[in-house]
Amino acid sequence: MSTPAAVRIVDTADVADSATIGAGSSVWHLAQVRDNAVLGQNCVIGRGAYIGTGVRLGDNCKVQNYALVYEPAELGDGVFIGPAVVLTNDTYPRAVNPDGSLKSASDWEPVGVSIREGASIGARAVCVAPVTIGRWATVAAGSVVTRDVPDFALVAGVPAKRLGWVGRSGVRLVEESGAWVCPRTGDRYIERDGALIEEEPA
Repeated sequence: MSTPAAVRIVDTADVADSATIGAGSSVWHLAQVRDNAVLGQNCVIGRGAYIGTGVRLGDNCKVQNYALVYEPAELGDGVFIGPAVVLTNDTYPRAVNPDGSLKSASDWEPVGVSIREGASIGARAVCVAPVTIGRWATVAAGSVVTRDVPDFALVAGVPAKRLGWVGRSGVRLVEESGAWVCPRTGDRYIERDGALIEEEPA
């Protein structure tokens, strides 16, 4: 296991020898980080969280208590995974094959969830692979995501649907004079063909 000096791994965590943990990262009680997983710098893995084999996290990610991040998920920089979130990896889950034999690793092909920079997944949400969550998007708590989520989208429900837009601060944007504006930062965005584009500062 690659563990720079600044890494904190508590005694009750289970971290594979082949995992790579970036500088400044913390892995808390009862968390499990599997073989060949890669955590960037300054990541926080909460109590009881699971990081699957080969999963990749960028820098400054937070995976809260009891979240399940199954392989081959990929998380960009600054991604937030709320408590008890599940990122699935099996499109057609079965414990057994059609002949009744127990399924093994060679009997199915895992598919992953990709979460882009700055996105947040609320508590107990489920992302059903394969899906991509766009940059700075927010998935509301308890949602079930079955389709790709655009950058800056706010989605909620079962199945999740877009309710509006959010900015980098996570606050819902308001429409002003043909643009979408963040009430907290003043950042402005333009909607084109169902996508949100950041305006360049004047």
